[in-house]
Amino acid sequence: MSAIVACFGNVLRGDDGFGSAVAERLLARELPAGVDVLEVGIGGIHLVQELMRGIAVLIVVDAVDLGRPPGTVVVQRPQVLDVATLPPERRRDELADMHLATPEKTLMVARALGVLPDVTFVVGVQTTDTDRVGQGLSPATGRAVELAAAEVDRLLAEHVATGG
Repeated sequence: MSAIVACFGNVLRGDDGFGSAVAERLLARELPAGVDVLEVGIGGIHLVQELMRGIAVLIVVDAVDLGRPPGTVVVQRPQVLDVATLPPERRRDELADMHLATPEKTLMVARALGVLPDVTFVVGVQTTDTDRVGQGLSPATGRAVELAAAEVDRLLAEHVATGG
């Protein structure tokens, strides 16, 4: 069973560097066989290329804004837009960003190409400020790094060890 943990974010934009911090934490651990941790940054096209290998489980880690208290960790199954259902002009608009800087765009393209795993999760943290220019996480987001890494560990144990 192969899995990718894809950590999104921009370390130069405050709490948007959350994914990178989780990737660092995960890479310091012993991971199950067949699990790759990718620090995607803001270049999701690389993740789409990796998914073309035929991955069974995908876990995306990112900063989220769901209106929850700062530092809240959430695990969700993403709702991924099916571009095949869109009129051509909207499809072009949705697919125009070929850097795929957001997980939403990346997952949409992966689905359109038929490489999005059926077992896909997003582990996110409610952040306080992803627009601040500068490195370093806010205290609430920093405290959530280990909680998010533990959620990734749990998902891997449930879905990689059991085969889905």
